[in-house]
Order: sequence, then C-alpha cells, then structure tokens
Amino acid sequence: MRYCQLVLGPAGSGKSTYCAAMQRHAEVSNRVISVVNLDPAAEAFSYQPLLDVRDLIQLDDVMQDEDMDFGPNGGLVFCMEYLLEPDGLDWLKEQLGDNEDDCLLFDCPGQIELYTHMDVMKRLVEQLQAWDFRVCATFVLDAGYMVDAARFLSGSLAALATMVQLEIPHINILTKMDLLNRAARRQLEMFLEPEIHELLASEHNVSRFNKKYHKLTHALGKVLDDFSLVRYIPLNINDEESLTDVLIQTDFALQYGEDLDVKGKDFEYPDPEDRE
Repeated sequence: MRYCQLVLGPAGSGKSTYCAAMQRHAEVSNRVISVVNLDPAAEAFSYQPLLDVRDLIQLDDVMQDEDMDFGPNGGLVFCMEYLLEPDGLDWLKEQLGDNEDDCLLFDCPGQIELYTHMDVMKRLVEQLQAWDFRVCATFVLDAGYMVDAARFLSGSLAALATMVQLEIPHINILTKMDLLNRAARRQLEMFLEPEIHELLASEHNVSRFNKKYHKLTHALGKVLDDFSLVRYIPLNINDEESLTDVLIQTDFALQYGEDLDVKGKDFEYPDPEDRE
C-alpha cells in the first residue's frame, strides 16, 4: 500500500511551502515523505522533488505554441489534460516507481477550477487509487484570507466544492499562521470552529457589499452550515508541534501504517531451575 496527499488550494496559499515544511519535519521524525511537483507553471520551490511534471510538459511551451493559442488558464488545463493521456500516465507511473509504504505529497497547480468543478483531478485520484494509492486531499488556505465573514464563506465554499467533487478524505489547513500578529490570531479563533449564523451576524460582516447582498450571504452560509463539514487546522511552519498535529491528522485520513505488521518481541524468562 502506498499513500499520497493532493495538496490543493488557490494560487499563493502556501502549497509549496507546506510541502517543503512537511518534508523537513518528516526527516526529524525519521520518516520519508517525498514531494511530486504537478504544477507545470512552477518557477521555483524549496524542496527537492521526487519528480517534476515540467520534465514532461511546461506551461510556457504550451502558451508559445501558435497553433494552440492558449492563455495561462487554458494552457494550464491543457497541461493537466496532457498528463492524464495514456503517454502521460505511463510517464507518471514510471517516475513514481513501485516502492511500498511510500508517502507522497503532490504539489498541485493553483487554478481553483481544476478542483471545484472540472474532472481533471478526479480522474487523477481514480488513477492513483488504481495504482494502489490511498489518497487524501489537503486543501490549503492563507490564514490572512480569513478576516471577515464574506471571505470566510468564499474560501469555505471552495473547500466544500473540492470535497464534494473529489470524494476522498479531506483536510483543510490554514497556512501562514506564523505571519499573523497576536491580535489577528485572536480574531482568527472564531473562524476555526465557526457558528455560521453567529458569524454572519457579527461585526465581521458589516461591509457595504455584505449589507447589499445580505440574503445571498445568508443563503450561502446556510449551505455551508447544512453540510457542516468544513473545519480548519491552523499551521505554523516554524512550530514543530503544529507540524506534528497536521501530520497526525493526515496520517489518520490516510490510515497510514495500519497495514504494517506489528513488530513483536520475544521475552526470555529465567528458568526456575537456574534460581535453585
């Protein structure tokens, strides 16, 4: 059995930083976590990838092809579709190898529609499961995004749409906690375990936009409240305890290690005759 997380989320939310931090933390914990870059538009990252999709296809090459005439969004969709073609899947399978008990992080593109309503990532999940991977989604959001009820609803609905679309175990992470000051951290606490109706009635929902679209905001809040599935785990990448908490949650979602054999130990008891 092999294990992997699909690290998803909007552009700039900290997906690559999360992957690098978890890889370093695993080394401290005497575990091996490898990272796979699935973003054909990536320019730089601070981890050493097990494989890089840019070796197969790059966004710049697609955009510069005059016959295709794609912009950034269309080009990124084309790259992911190309990866899921038979030749692309053969390349991916060969690069992943067949080591048992692998734990991989797939650093995915930041184009949100790939997760919320297109079937590209869903097909990738199904293919990984066919290769005997247990898969979970780690949806990453910038903690600075959660400053008022409207932005909270926007981020949470995107997370919920991803959860419904992919139909796999799902964890929501709030990144960049280390960049928040003390006042912002106190304000953020009400968004970690939210009561939607109280939140919508709070002082964090008093903008002109929210007043104008009050009924729409409450209707969206009711959808989120009815599902009652979106909760967030805060992550401070400079805090080993915070990293451990996230790793425990992802291990639980993946059921990591449950198939491993129990290591027994034979105890030697003293012979009663030797005592005499």
